[in-house]
This record gives sequence, structure tokens and C-alpha cells, in this order.
Amino acid sequence: MVRLSLFSSKPRIARSEFISLHRKADGASMEAGGVTLFIVASVEVGNTTTKCILTGTDLATGKTYLVNKVVKLTRSVRKPRIGEEIFGETIFGVPLTRQSVAEIVSECIKESCNNAGISVSQIDFVVRSTGVVAHFENPEDIGTFIQALADGTLIAGVPPSRMVPAVTKENLPEKLRKFSLLDRVFFDGSVAGMLPPRGSTGAEIVANEMEGELSTAGIKEGAKWTDVDFRNPCISMDFGTTFKGRITNDDLPYARTVGNFCGLGGAIADVLTRGYLGNRESAAIDLKSAGDYNIGEEAVEFAEEILRYIRVERVPSNSRRFGKIPVNAKAAKDAGILLVGCDVGENGSKFEELEKIGAEIKDVKLLLATIDVLMAKIFRRVVETISAEGLFTDKMAIGVTGRAGITGKKPWLFLKELKDLGLYKKPEKNIVFVDDGLARGAAVMARCMNALGNPKNPIGGLRFGHCVLAERIKLQSRYFTS
Repeated sequence: MVRLSLFSSKPRIARSEFISLHRKADGASMEAGGVTLFIVASVEVGNTTTKCILTGTDLATGKTYLVNKVVKLTRSVRKPRIGEEIFGETIFGVPLTRQSVAEIVSECIKESCNNAGISVSQIDFVVRSTGVVAHFENPEDIGTFIQALADGTLIAGVPPSRMVPAVTKENLPEKLRKFSLLDRVFFDGSVAGMLPPRGSTGAEIVANEMEGELSTAGIKEGAKWTDVDFRNPCISMDFGTTFKGRITNDDLPYARTVGNFCGLGGAIADVLTRGYLGNRESAAIDLKSAGDYNIGEEAVEFAEEILRYIRVERVPSNSRRFGKIPVNAKAAKDAGILLVGCDVGENGSKFEELEKIGAEIKDVKLLLATIDVLMAKIFRRVVETISAEGLFTDKMAIGVTGRAGITGKKPWLFLKELKDLGLYKKPEKNIVFVDDGLARGAAVMARCMNALGNPKNPIGGLRFGHCVLAERIKLQSRYFTS
């Protein structure tokens, strides 16, 4: 039995701190304890859940708080109606139309604002994203999804101006102007001090690159609540239903993305759950555990059996899809990008075998323990692949987010695997676990778009380094002198 209490090191876990809002009489801004907040709504339609997460950033400190969270199961989206076109489906086959997506998005936004006691019009910025890309075949399909997200946001009552960056400080609400640096720098596409793969937006290489970008930015923000400096160079891993994230280098003032992740993450746990519960619509989120559980030898044995069907590797250069995610591995190779994927067989071809193993497990605590061990072993394989490809250095920080990376005993097991690899002298100082990474990243992206950075508490730049505002100004000045 693996006794987590005997581990010599504790994982650094950043959890969202809630804050209550109090509406001013004039309705012009929100305050919490006398602090004016930058309110951002992160709207995401994922394969398993659809969320609207409201965050509030204290621009004086750069700290982001959780205001409210509404989470709905994506499988609860209404069925397509006569005359509606199905443009895509989730990784487990839930059909989607532009109208049905817009409706669930609108419901989430309005419900979240209502719970927080604010009006939709008081949201300062909205960032929309989706991880539902597995069954898309054409770029037009993804475009339709983006339009559906915008439709839902507008239907909820969000002004269009709250979805695009301000051009000048004068375009910002008065409460934000004193915090904005738009008179010194402009938004040039970098988010949290990172640029996408050179010569592309990143989506040309892996379909859910934007989610990876947001998750990386969110981990950077979340790490501010811990003693881990998660800035560049870094490795971010988001184990949501799908697997995504980035590897960045140490270029200044902006790090380049030199690696991406793709494939299956929490979907692996979902398939095991389907077998355990005997329900093809189930997901790991449906599991109910009564009390704590231990990691025993039986869980390790089950995890080792499952690992026989798991592929963690550099995505072959002829791949157009890996772990059900559309990729262009040749473009990645040509751009010098390491693309690491996680799959079950080939594009989920061994799901049935995993369901059978899940059906063999008769106790929910054993299933949860097995999933924890399994994901820790997958994490280890990812790190080993990065190291074998020559991209890993001990200067890098590692950040983990997503339900299949931060729940249960996973942080302790991940840290143990990292320690066993011997890549760091103090692994606990170089890995951080962050909840709501994507939502936090939405808040960071909104700040970057409006130049609402905090030089005293920077997110960009290098680990243990200074703010790179001066370098950014110098770089951007070349646009006007060349």
C-alpha cells in the first residue's frame, strides 16, 4: 500500500479563493472589501462539462479570485430540432447544433451572474473557448462552434465590446484606465509572456491549442498563490477530458512555444467509469465516493494492466489525428515543435478493453485509486518523452491542471513519480497543481488584451526574473521605426 502521509514532500496546490461582490448603488462597478475588481467570464463548452466561471482580479495586486462557477453537463444540451444542422459532436457522441450550443452558453452566463448578484452588463470581459474538436473534419465546423459561443454570449446580454480588446485606454471603463498600460504597450498576440509556435497560431498544429494557451496562462496565475515560480521556461499539462498544454523556452521578452500536447486525458477515466457503472453515457464526474481511500497494490495492478493499452509518444509525422484530436504532425515537425500525444490504442480503438477492465472493478474506492495511479503513470511517461526528445531542463517549472490531474491523490502521486525520475533536486519547488486553469487563463488573456499587467507581480518573463515591460516597449518600438 502507498501511504501518502509518509511522503517526504507535499505538493503545491493552488485552489481558487472565493470572493463576494457588492454592487454599488450606481451599478457602475463591483467592489469587494473596498477593492475594485476586473470581472471576467470564462465560457467553455467542453466534451464533459459546459461552464461559466466568473473571476475577479484585483489589479492592484494581480491576484485573481473566484466569484461564481456554474457547471452543466454537456450531455444535457438539448437534442437537435427539426431544421437545425448538426455541425459536430462531443468525444462521446453528443450531437451539437449552433442553436443548442448558444442556448446552454446563454443559460450558464445568466445563471452565474444571478448567483453572484450582478447583472450580465457588469461583466468587464468574456473569453470563449471549446475543447470539443475531436469529431470536426473541416475548419468551417470549428468556425461554426465559435459563432455559436458568440451567439450565446450575445443572447445572454453581454455587449459586443466586452469580447474584443480595447484599442486605447479611453476605450476602457474609467475604473480600469489607471491600471492599463495601453499608452505604453499594445496587445501583439502574446498571452502571459508567450507566443504560439513560430509561423502559426498553433491551431494549425493541434486543434485545441487555444485551450492549451489558456490553461498555461491560468497555471501561471494560479501559481502566484504558492511558492512555485511558474514562469518561462515551463511545461503545462491540462488533463481535462482531452489532453492539452505547452512547452515554452526561455526567450525574452516572449517565450516561444516549442512543444504541444494532444490526445486523451480525463476521457480515459470516463471510459473506465462507463465499464464500472455499466452506462455508456457515464463519466468520472458521476462517481460518488463515501470517504477517503488508500492506494493499494490492487490499484497498482489494475493501472499496470490498463497501461498496456495506453500510448504516450511523440506523435508520428504522418498523423492527422491522435487521441481523436485533429493534428498536423508534419507542420509540427517542420516548425520544430515537439508534439506529444496520449491515446488509447489508435484514436480510442481500445476503449472497449478499458470498459471491460472497469467492469472488473467492484468497488468505487478501488476505481478512484486505480485512476489516480494510472494518471500518475501517464504523467511520468509524458515527462520521460519530453526528456528523451531533449527538451527538458531542470530550469523548467511543471504545471498541472484539469480534473484528471488534480483530483483525489493525483498531486501526491505525480510528485512521487517526478521525484523518482530524479530530474530535480527539489521537485516540490518545481511543480504546481492548479484548479480552474482554463478559467484563470481567460482572466489572464483578458488582462493581456487590455494591457492590465502588474509590473510588481509579473506573469511574463523568466522564472525568478524581473518584469519584462521595458523589453516589450523596446521590441514594439521597432514596429514604428523599421
